[in-house]
Amino acid sequence: MGVDVAAILDVHFGEADASPGELVEKFHDVAVPIHPNEHIIAAALRADRQRVRRTGRWLVRHSTNRDSATVGLALLAADWEEADIPLIQTIGLLSDRFGPLAAEALKRRGGGEQALQWLAQRVAGWGRVYAIDALCHRGVHRSRQWLLRHACDGDYLNGYFAGGVATAAHVHEAIVGSEVDDDLVDHTGRLLKIMADCSGMGMTLEHFPPAGSVLAAYAAHLGRQAPTVNRYVNAAVLAHHLTEKTPRQCGCTAEQRDHLVRQYLAVLDREDWCDTVRAGLDPDSEFSAWFAGTVATRLRLRAFTESG
Repeated sequence: MGVDVAAILDVHFGEADASPGELVEKFHDVAVPIHPNEHIIAAALRADRQRVRRTGRWLVRHSTNRDSATVGLALLAADWEEADIPLIQTIGLLSDRFGPLAAEALKRRGGGEQALQWLAQRVAGWGRVYAIDALCHRGVHRSRQWLLRHACDGDYLNGYFAGGVATAAHVHEAIVGSEVDDDLVDHTGRLLKIMADCSGMGMTLEHFPPAGSVLAAYAAHLGRQAPTVNRYVNAAVLAHHLTEKTPRQCGCTAEQRDHLVRQYLAVLDREDWCDTVRAGLDPDSEFSAWFAGTVATRLRLRAFTESG
């Protein structure tokens, strides 16, 4: 894929007086890749850089179909001009189609870290996967605090980048540091819960070297937090995953794993935590039925085995 697109671009850039508008209808009958493509990149590098940039900008701004707009974005993704960041961010908001190339284009530019964070904050689903993955691979500096507290939005696809966030943002250092707040603790819990059950998608606890220490730090902070339904459910699901996995899959020894589960249960079985989940969890929802029948039953959670 991409060879036919590259051939069309070679012909176009080989004609000195050809205008960008002449490309708009040229890609209907060819497969246009939505990911970075070596053939399209090569075609862009064979042509005059300034002309490639002008063509890419024009196609992104004025195309009347998705194929030619995608090719325009691919041309910009082969370049590194910072002035194009606002344009790339704007089309990147249509992230199901343009997310992969927008993320690649921003990753290549000075100022790309802030631009990728801006985009990641505004997209969901696969678009969020592309933006955050690019952010983690580019290098995390100014975006670290946001990644540590807000990267995972609860979508199933978070499993593709949770391990990357934990690694790139050095969650193992942050969770034992001096600036630990509720947002950091809650997000660390989400990261751990995702990594405990994302085999086949992304990095799991088994392949995260500091898993044991992060699990222990999260347990310690959890015990100092005020109870909420979300905190209760997250910690319970994480504890359930730990009981269902082998110690090796949890990234710790059997003794460590069993001790961690006891720590989580000690918090979850407190009277105020039990009262909170009883009052706040919708008993008629599908999730509640699953949670009560699976997680609560397996862990013998006090809130579900005793009357309130």
